Amino acid sequence: MCDEWTGRGWTALASEELFASKWFEVRRDDALRPDGSRGVYDHVVAPPAVTVLAVDERRLAAVTRQWIYTHREPQWRLPAGRVDDGDGAPEAAARRELAEETGFAAADWAGLGAINCADSLSNHRDHAFFATGLTDEGIRQLEPGEADLQVHWVPVGQVLEMVLDGKLPHAGSTFAVLTARVRGLI
Repeated sequence: MCDEWTGRGWTALASEELFASKWFEVRRDDALRPDGSRGVYDHVVAPPAVTVLAVDERRLAAVTRQWIYTHREPQWRLPAGRVDDGDGAPEAAARRELAEETGFAAADWAGLGAINCADSLSNHRDHAFFATGLTDEGIRQLEPGEADLQVHWVPVGQVLEMVLDGKLPHAGSTFAVLTARVRGLI
């Protein structure tokens, strides 16, 4: 484990698992810094995630609204979720998450890039995708924690306003919308 953390003058001397669940693990690393000093770094190791900006032919985007337990409030966000072991690659996870949360499939997919979500705390990375050519498959497969998830179809201009007004606080969602806008996709 330590060798994978070594780079650019940093050396992980030891890494200890403090806690693990099916969602993430908490590690404490003893590290040697480039200047020769030692430091202890506690951090969360989490699987990657995906976020999907799905836009239909009317230029409406799928936006979800659900209770986010860790923030203790309902939030707007784009369809999103973690990359499961069986997904193989982020795009496969994005296709699965879009179908599970909205019941829609997309014919056309474009990668928008990835964003590091909490550098000082975690290795968590969110891969964003732009999906078009949508078809309603009609089957949603929500997990128990998503029982209250509602799907809304919102004009892309309004979704951009939600980002700029701080009403779409999910990092992957904001990254996807702004990247798509800068690239002229929305």
